[in-house]
Amino acid sequence: MEDVKRPWEKLISLMKGNQAEQLNEYLKSMKTEDIVLSISRLDKEKQLQLLTLLSPEDAAELLEDIPEYHAADIMEDMEADKAAAIFNELDSDNQADLLTEMEEEEAEAILSQMEPEEAESARRLIKYDPDTAGGMMITEFLSFDEHHTVGHVVRELRENAHEYEGYNLQYIYVTRQGRLEGVLQMRDLLLSTTETHLDKIVHPDVISVKDTATLRELINFVNDYDFYGAPVTNDEGVLVGVVLRRDILDAKSEKANIELLETQGIVGGEELRTMPVLLRSRRRLSWLSVNILLNILAASVIAFHQDVLSSVIALAVFLPIISDMSGCSGNQAVAVSLRELSLGVIRPFEVVRVWLQEFSVGILNGLVLGVLIGLVAFLWKGSLVLSFIVGGALMLNTIVAVSIGGTIPLILRRFGTDPALASGPILTTITDMFGFFLTLTFASLALSQFGGI
Repeated sequence: MEDVKRPWEKLISLMKGNQAEQLNEYLKSMKTEDIVLSISRLDKEKQLQLLTLLSPEDAAELLEDIPEYHAADIMEDMEADKAAAIFNELDSDNQADLLTEMEEEEAEAILSQMEPEEAESARRLIKYDPDTAGGMMITEFLSFDEHHTVGHVVRELRENAHEYEGYNLQYIYVTRQGRLEGVLQMRDLLLSTTETHLDKIVHPDVISVKDTATLRELINFVNDYDFYGAPVTNDEGVLVGVVLRRDILDAKSEKANIELLETQGIVGGEELRTMPVLLRSRRRLSWLSVNILLNILAASVIAFHQDVLSSVIALAVFLPIISDMSGCSGNQAVAVSLRELSLGVIRPFEVVRVWLQEFSVGILNGLVLGVLIGLVAFLWKGSLVLSFIVGGALMLNTIVAVSIGGTIPLILRRFGTDPALASGPILTTITDMFGFFLTLTFASLALSQFGGI
């Protein structure tokens, strides 16, 4: 029971005795989440010792369970030749992901020690944007030129069974001088004579994706087709890799998690507590320092109307309510726009259409919320004037909030700024400023007209 709660202590015990075989068996018996937890609890020296005790194949399998940043951080501190031996055993897409996370000097040192074929493949993949088909594809796939015979293919598979055991054998791709011509199903291969050429049994209507296809396009692809994966071609139609369905879905989930962190002000969208303190602090402060300036700007509106606020203390109770409720309405609009942008159902130039749709919702919701808060004000203070002030301010600020929340992500995307990161601070500042301004301005007018509230 103790091992389940603190599995890293068992790992440390096995490493002290250099019990490599028992260590590997224990790791294979652990759940993925326990492995991630245990590695994070080991200091850097123990992490390196663990990977050194394992065979390169087992170490590569272990690295695939660890967050990319953490795995890359460990490998950067390992001797280049030992790290290269492990990298040689990783799938091509994992090689590229880890090398991209590493400092350029350390990555190059490892590449120089890797097997030439593996290094060439990795160098080619790291040139792609990680959120494209080229950045997610694997280069471990089966392809044969159309002039080959069935007998040649079968012999090749049998003679190199060990090399191909980790490959997906559902499909074999057929090419003509490297260009994708079609797909060969295993059933057709087994039922054909050994003298049959592949061009006689190939299925030419294969669906492929370009190596420059974006994550959004790939998500649409997996929604439309229930394929294990798809061949990836370059502009010349040359087969360069295969992007797997599971990798697309993993990237989709990872992007959603990163966007969630960015909406909370984690610049860069990735933070683990195993990262250096200064890096974590800098990423948070880059957003918080801007946000504090924006909040000071909003607070200046209150300072400008401090005489009104001191005359009607009850307003101090309703100001945060009006600001917060409007902010919630605006965040709902932001969330819908971010979602629709990710799905591709709206475009950045459709600002007016989105605004009109949000304006309609804002009027309805603002009216309901305004009546509710006005009723509360009347029941508390018995003042119709106060009721109309806070109710009217909340109604109008709700309309402003949903209008800004719905359109600002589109505007930011159009100008090349990440809407997930910047929408929140802008919305908060505007809704606070307008909420304070409307409430205090209405109160100031009421005082000048009626002499009191």
